[in-house]
Amino acid sequence: MATDKLVKIFNEYLKGLEEKGTMKGNEMVITDVIPAKKDRGPRYKIEGMGEKEFIKMNANSYLGMSLRKEIIEAEEKAAQKYGAGPGAVRFISGTYKPHIDLERKLAEFHSREAAMILSSAYVTSMGVLVPLITKETVVISDELNHNCIINAVRLARPAAKAIYKHNNMEDLEKQIKDNIGKGNRAIVVTDGIFSMRGDNAPLDKIVEICNRYNDNFEEGIISVVDDSHGVGAFGKTGRGTEEYTGAKVDILIGTLGKAFGINGGYVVSEKAIIQYLRETAPMYIYSNPITPSEASAALKAIEILDSDEGMGILNHLKEMTKRFESGLINLGLETIKGEHPVVPLMVRDTKKTSQIVRFLTENGVLATGLNYPVVPKGDEEIRFQISADHTPYDIDYVLDVLKRYQETY
Repeated sequence: MATDKLVKIFNEYLKGLEEKGTMKGNEMVITDVIPAKKDRGPRYKIEGMGEKEFIKMNANSYLGMSLRKEIIEAEEKAAQKYGAGPGAVRFISGTYKPHIDLERKLAEFHSREAAMILSSAYVTSMGVLVPLITKETVVISDELNHNCIINAVRLARPAAKAIYKHNNMEDLEKQIKDNIGKGNRAIVVTDGIFSMRGDNAPLDKIVEICNRYNDNFEEGIISVVDDSHGVGAFGKTGRGTEEYTGAKVDILIGTLGKAFGINGGYVVSEKAIIQYLRETAPMYIYSNPITPSEASAALKAIEILDSDEGMGILNHLKEMTKRFESGLINLGLETIKGEHPVVPLMVRDTKKTSQIVRFLTENGVLATGLNYPVVPKGDEEIRFQISADHTPYDIDYVLDVLKRYQETY
């Protein structure tokens, strides 16, 4: 066959990944969800693991919205009315009223003039950055930015690219100074919450620095933040890293697939910028949107968050996050302190990280081990993600499993 040589090359590549221990391997398949009961949150069954039930400590669904009755009902009702899918890209005939209603709500939620939804957060970052980056644009990016930002910049091929040390504002300022004159537009781009660590970008300082050097570029310095892990789960009312730092960036990217528990990504900004992106972003123009039923479910999730009930959910999430972080510290384990529900256990050793993950799995806990090259050598960790679905019992159970690991090994 014509692919014989290619198959041989790919098999050798995959064998190399396996030997290095960096192969992701087969995906875990969830076969059943057991609803929360009494003092316990939901449990999950995994293919090949029999009737064993697991606590999920590796999900982005920070608010537990995806299992809420009102969310499911909103999605089912819209599916009955509009069908299972949009049937076309938006500029042909794929725009439905739930898409428009959701965009209006997102713009209002973030105090912006306009919003645009896309099929995923990854696609949104690609779809926003590529049209904004011209051959006369300088891009300045945090060294720990997400893969979607890195690939967007590669695809866009800016006039110049600079990387500043993680959350180092002195280095950010230096990189801006060093790139004055290399382009007529500058874009400073960062994650809001860095998903591997749970720490946040100092957006207030970033915006201040951008404003300070704005006149050094003919078309100014544009601040862009991908706050996919922040929106919904961070800040007093769940409005993310902007709210937490008291800042307002030029362009904010968020997701509906993490804290809001549905699917899709979005961007909010001034009306002219959003309209420009609708006309120029290929990931928007040539891709189907999320389904009308997903849009309806996401709208319901935002409505719940933006209410007294939502404040209760957020407060519970913060309490569970603090309970788990304090528990790690009390066990003498290393973590990165912060208020975000990503709580990393810093192991700093590849073999030990894999060993702890296996022990957790054997005891009914799903958690993600992050080894090199996903994280730098010496930064190996287990990323625990707290959810509003978790109860004090759940948190204490996971901490007890970690204690038993320490006693065993």
